[in-house]
Amino acid sequence: MTAPAAPATHALRDHLTMLRRNLLHARRYPSLTLNLLLTPVILLLLFVYVFGDVMSAGITGGPGDRSEYIAYVVPGVLLMTVGGTAIGTAVSVASDMTEGIIARFRTMAISRASVLIGHVVGSVIQTLTALAVVLAVGLAIGFRPDATPVEWLAAAGLLTLVSLALIWIAVGMGLVSPNAEGASNLALPLMVLPLLSSAFVPVDAMPGWFSWFAEYQPFSPATETLRGLLLGSAIGTKNALLTVGWCVALTVLGYFWSRSRFTREPRT
Repeated sequence: MTAPAAPATHALRDHLTMLRRNLLHARRYPSLTLNLLLTPVILLLLFVYVFGDVMSAGITGGPGDRSEYIAYVVPGVLLMTVGGTAIGTAVSVASDMTEGIIARFRTMAISRASVLIGHVVGSVIQTLTALAVVLAVGLAIGFRPDATPVEWLAAAGLLTLVSLALIWIAVGMGLVSPNAEGASNLALPLMVLPLLSSAFVPVDAMPGWFSWFAEYQPFSPATETLRGLLLGSAIGTKNALLTVGWCVALTVLGYFWSRSRFTREPRT
């Protein structure tokens, strides 16, 4: 037996309450967020200082120049950070579903959507904070973007859009997982896919049988679009359209998938 839905006038209050709950939870239990944040930072430092000269020589075809590879790799690591933070969202949602708090919420006269909205908005805020940290590390080691204020705003909008899309998918993964460990495993492709994109090496350098997948999977066009915005290089209509198309499709899919799973009555 569940309580009736809250009046529409209380929905915003419920959303803000759940948002505050999730932000407080992240502050009190920072280990997962810290772990997911450290992974892209370590990978950035690894690829720059261990593989930077070699990777740069492979990309430019000339003598290795680490600064050129820093410019190439930072946009990709920023998108990897989005995927990694989304894993934390899946784990958080799965924990809520298995620890009994959702059953408690179902008995309360609150907006059901507020539980999901709180997770999504809270995760977007955490993701943007993590992106600021990774970008600061990139600037500290020599990343020098050449973007106008408008391009910076467009880049921030792009990262927010990608974050929203991946977080809604992560929420769905958390809802269908039996526990937090299962959610972490199910959401792992969100961290692996950037490694199979143009984030670290150009698609043209990949084997022909694999380059098609790498070119059209969500992270490659997003990386190329972000790289173009930050560095002033050509983006291409195809990359821009693919990025927006993937983000809209994943957001819609994740939203309806999550809503369907969450509104399903629990088994008794």
